[in-house]
Amino acid sequence: MYRIGIDIGSTAAKAAVFDGDKLAYTVVMPTGFNGVDAANRLAEDLRAHGYDPDEASVVATGYGRVSVPFAGKTVTEITCHGLGADYLFGDDGLVIDVGGQDTKAIVLQGGKVKKFVMNDKCAAGTGKFLEVIADRMGVTQEELAELAARGKHTPISSMCTVFAESEVISLIGRGEPRENIANGVIDSVVGRVASLCSSLAGDKVFLTGGLCENTYVIERIAHHLGRPVSTVADARFAGAIGAALLAAEN
Repeated sequence: MYRIGIDIGSTAAKAAVFDGDKLAYTVVMPTGFNGVDAANRLAEDLRAHGYDPDEASVVATGYGRVSVPFAGKTVTEITCHGLGADYLFGDDGLVIDVGGQDTKAIVLQGGKVKKFVMNDKCAAGTGKFLEVIADRMGVTQEELAELAARGKHTPISSMCTVFAESEVISLIGRGEPRENIANGVIDSVVGRVASLCSSLAGDKVFLTGGLCENTYVIERIAHHLGRPVSTVADARFAGAIGAALLAAEN
């Protein structure tokens, strides 16, 4: 019997399917305005690929976990991200997840969550901030990173997304090169992520979430932490994978 994990985030909705002990299928799509609609769209996709949620054990997690009508159980993000990261990396260490609405830092020890901290009060240290600024500059988040890699550091001092966006607008108005603004924006986010992790131990650092394929962001996090940062292709599905692993117990 297969089992399904659903992770409804503020920006992206993800699903992971296990067939026995094998990760058989993953899918990601924009959450959009409504979490229930996102869950139903995931269900349609799963059925189209031969995985009917009505015939499987389903666990939901994430910001919109209560919006999944076909889930038999809901579990907190921290638990699911910890389990998913342990499955993906198979080692103890510090797991960083830069989400759309919040950023989580989790210490894994013996495959279990030992300690965690979360920034869920300010979007300036999350993926949402990068999305807002990229939209303001008329580029994708991938293009923002490409620009940043060619730019010189330009401090973004504001601690709030609204004020930081105004600061970026002022820099644009002054004619500051886009590369420099992009560099400052990404370094601002990465600096907040590093600050969040400052009280947590872990010789090995793993990145999960939507930024796991952003090479420049990974390099900057490693620079700020003074430690290498590892990731894998399926790391953005860590929450959904953890939920699917718990579905076996459900």
